[in-house]
Amino acid sequence: MNDYLKEHLVNMIKVGASDLYLTAGSTLFLRINDTLTAYGKVLTGDEIKKMAYSLIDEAQIKKFEDTKELDFSFSIEGAARYRGNLFFQQGYIGLVVRLIPFELKNLKDCGLPEDAMKKFCSCHKGLVLVTGATGSGKSTTLAAIVNEINTTRSCHIMTIEDPIEFIHRNKKALINQREVGPDTKSFEVALKHVLREAPDVILIGELRDLETIQAALIIADTGHLVLGTLHTSDSVQTINRIIDVFPAHQQSQVRTQVSFVLVGVISQQLIPRSDGHGRVLAHEILMVNSPVRNMIRDNRVHQIYSTLQTSQKCGMCTMNQSLAELFKNKIISRENALSLSMDEEELLKMLG
Repeated sequence: MNDYLKEHLVNMIKVGASDLYLTAGSTLFLRINDTLTAYGKVLTGDEIKKMAYSLIDEAQIKKFEDTKELDFSFSIEGAARYRGNLFFQQGYIGLVVRLIPFELKNLKDCGLPEDAMKKFCSCHKGLVLVTGATGSGKSTTLAAIVNEINTTRSCHIMTIEDPIEFIHRNKKALINQREVGPDTKSFEVALKHVLREAPDVILIGELRDLETIQAALIIADTGHLVLGTLHTSDSVQTINRIIDVFPAHQQSQVRTQVSFVLVGVISQQLIPRSDGHGRVLAHEILMVNSPVRNMIRDNRVHQIYSTLQTSQKCGMCTMNQSLAELFKNKIISRENALSLSMDEEELLKMLG
């Protein structure tokens, strides 16, 4: 590994950075508390190429040069794991690296409501989705869920990831982690064979397309717990995204299928703390009950938000309720709460 790059990768831990950026003709940047900070000297395209290629092997280099894109992961002993993405821009190589701590967070440390999350973890079948934008902590939340299941249940957990991020060690459960590329050709191929591997819980790193979503629904319908992620902002958008990815003539059938298998949706954002020390999680939690199943089946998904608003005693929560609580506890600023709300007018009434 290149010494200059290694120095800054280790420094990410010291300064609390989430991401590192390398672009030709620019300094190295670190994202700290959601703000980019420049470090060091201006780097040339050749320097970045040497740094990037020091992180991957010959087979990965060939794949990258053929496809112009590469996702990969690596570790620095005694420091942390990292997830990297290589790409080309204006003919030069660019690199973005995300820090993945060795230590797994528990549900409470993630800022998630423990009672609701433990209900999801205790499910033996169905589909649980973690959603949000890139950098919203989805992988950390999924890792915390898997860790909780690993700690409390004797079962077989299979993960299919691109790339593997958090490493899990067997506790009460047996865990097999498969990476797209080294361990399987694709999500689709891995999911085609996963039921023959006798799993109880299957984690799908990302529901990227129709084939992956279809496989997740089928597996959840056959009596397995499926965990996955989507790049959607709330539970209503998540359900609509799943249904809309299918051809129109299948959507009625899929709507019924989703109503049967969906257990819950956790939608989240990471927000800078008002004291400047890191970020905190804001979340929406949908726990699918009989009324919600009927709304999904009858194409009344737009009514789910009203159920979320009035079901806090059942463990549900809207994003605005979470933002309001964080503001009232002086954890986030009013400005940040309002800027990240999907319904600013409603939140203003809640803040008073």
